[in-house]
Amino acid sequence: MRGPEIIARNGRMKVNMDREGLPFNAERNMSFNSRLAQELATWAATKGKAEEVVNALFRAYFVDVKNIGKVDVLAQIAEQNDLPKDEATEILLSRKYKDAVDTDWKRCASFGINGVPTFLAGKYLMVGAQPYEELQRLIEHVLKEPAAHSSDG
Repeated sequence: MRGPEIIARNGRMKVNMDREGLPFNAERNMSFNSRLAQELATWAATKGKAEEVVNALFRAYFVDVKNIGKVDVLAQIAEQNDLPKDEATEILLSRKYKDAVDTDWKRCASFGINGVPTFLAGKYLMVGAQPYEELQRLIEHVLKEPAAHSSDG
């Protein structure tokens, strides 16, 4: 992605983020590989810290424009969320949660999910940041379908 495309993408993101009251740095002009961040979040979930770490990763990436593909950045995020920095570094360097994330990716691919966020409700996918009302309509639609009430669906 180059100059004008990045500016256009960031403009769309800024509108979506503002609509939802989320912080966003529209000056962002870099994308970073989030694979290790996903492994960190998977580990954080085992420590009861998934929500805090995911929120910190969001802020680091979309607001502070930090490279969440770097072990030292991720270990610092872990430490700031009351997780042991040395343990975070070890699990990231050893790739201890690589298989778990691979399994998640394969499961997502089997549903046709290839972007985030993606919301899966019944047999329907909704991709991208959505207003609350759209998500509510999706859920209400799925709940009205006969299969949603069957014992095997």
